[in-house]
Parts: sequence; C-alpha cells; structure tokens
Amino acid sequence: MAPSTHPPTPERLPFLKVWQFLSASSWPWRVTIGYLFMMLVLPVTAMFLKASQLPLNDFWKIATSPIALSTYDVTFTTALISALFNGLFGTLIAWTLVRYDFPLKRIIEASVDLPFALPTSVAGLTLATVYSDNGWVGSFVAPFGIKIAFTRLGVAIAMLFISLPFVVRTVQPVLQEMESDIEEAAWCLGASPWQTFWHVVLPPLFPAISTGVALGFSRAVGEYGSTVIVASNTPFKDLIAPVLIFQRLEQYDYVGATVIGVVLLMISLVILLTINVLQAWGRRYS
Repeated sequence: MAPSTHPPTPERLPFLKVWQFLSASSWPWRVTIGYLFMMLVLPVTAMFLKASQLPLNDFWKIATSPIALSTYDVTFTTALISALFNGLFGTLIAWTLVRYDFPLKRIIEASVDLPFALPTSVAGLTLATVYSDNGWVGSFVAPFGIKIAFTRLGVAIAMLFISLPFVVRTVQPVLQEMESDIEEAAWCLGASPWQTFWHVVLPPLFPAISTGVALGFSRAVGEYGSTVIVASNTPFKDLIAPVLIFQRLEQYDYVGATVIGVVLLMISLVILLTINVLQAWGRRYS
C-alpha cells in the first residue's frame, strides 16, 4: 500500500515536527532525553499519580491543614529570605575573592565549598553546637534574650549555611570574565564608584546573581539533615515541610506525605518560574 500523500492536519503538525527532530538528532540528544525521562519525568509523574489516588476534597484537606500551612510558611519564607540574604553577601564574597589578594586567600576560597562536601547531619550538629545557648555564639547573645538554635532563626542559619556556595560559585566566574576597562572608562567619564557599580557592573551580574539565588532557594527548600537537628521541630513554630513529610512517612501515611510533597513541588516550580522570568528580564536589560 502506497504511503498517504495527505498533508498532516494542524493538530498533528507540532507532534510531527518533534518526531522529525528526534529522528534526525544525534545519539547525545537521545541519551539526554532518555536520562532526563528516567531521572526526572518518571519520579515526578509517579508522585502526582500517587497523590491523585485521593479525592480532590481529601487532597485539599490535607494540603491546607493548619499544620501544613504553617510548614509552608516556615519553609518557603525562611528559604526565600535566606536566599536573598546570600544573594547580597554571596556577591560580596565573590567580589572580594576575585578583586582582592590577601593572606590565606586559597584556604578561605576552598572553605566556601565546605557545605557541598560536609554531610548535612554533620552541618546541623555543628550549627547546633555553635549557636546553642552554651555554644560559642549562642552564649554571647543568650543574655540579651536571643535564642538561635532550636528556633526558626536556627532554621534560617542552617539554610544560609547550605545555600551560600551556590551564589558565590555562580557569580565568581562572571566577575572573573568582566574587563576592568569598562569600569575605568566610566570613572574617566566622571561616574562615581556607586554609579559605576549600579550602571556598569550590576547589569551583567544580575542574571548570575538571580541564578545563584534560585539555586540557593531550591537547595534550602529541600534541606532536611541540618535543619532537623538545629530546629526544635515544633509544629506552628519551626517545623519545616520536609520534616513533616518524614513524620507522615513514619506514621505510614504515604498518601499524605505525597500530597505535601506535591504541594512543595508546585510552589517551588511557580517560584522558580518567576525567578527565571526575572533572569530573562535581566538579560534583556543588560
């Protein structure tokens, strides 16, 4: 039978273009698609299918329970504040490492990657030891009524610790590639150091800073090992969503844990999409 000579319908045209692209692409692209499908698409799909076993009313009841709403607030608000805080100080650290030479620079630069190599449980134990009421830092602020460890502030400290390298390592290569001639030209034209930074240096840095903030935020939202140790895990106080999921799993409430996980995933995707839109805006601005 001769093949059909009818042109594809408009509905089938996008699928035909995708199929032609996949058929003509080389093996690295196919391996990439297959790997991403196995490592990303399948687990996310399985989680959504697990949560869909519940009726919509039950799903909404679990997702919007008072304790769940409290954990969303603690998790996302604290993670966002920590990411923005690291966006400022991480950029300052990257600037110092690139533009200045000082003693022990290599040791300090290597220590920036310590949260990557340090197990999260060890990081939580270290932070709890340092910031507890009897710790090196906690003992100084305790007389003023400030309690860090086993509070929401301790959760923020843990998120700051584990998300800092993302900003530094994202901004640092961009700073290294920037030419100082542009800054010198701005100075020759009468621009002040602040005007030079705001109008010349910051626009090319903004996409890298926003990327580092997005990566740090994502890492802080999913953090469990350090926060579970440095926080008291008290509901409506400093209990974060990943710990609530683990508590549901310990109670063999797998569907409830999946519902909380789906909500975390959806909120994270929305926030990351917003940050990506800001990144695109920053690239057009620069």
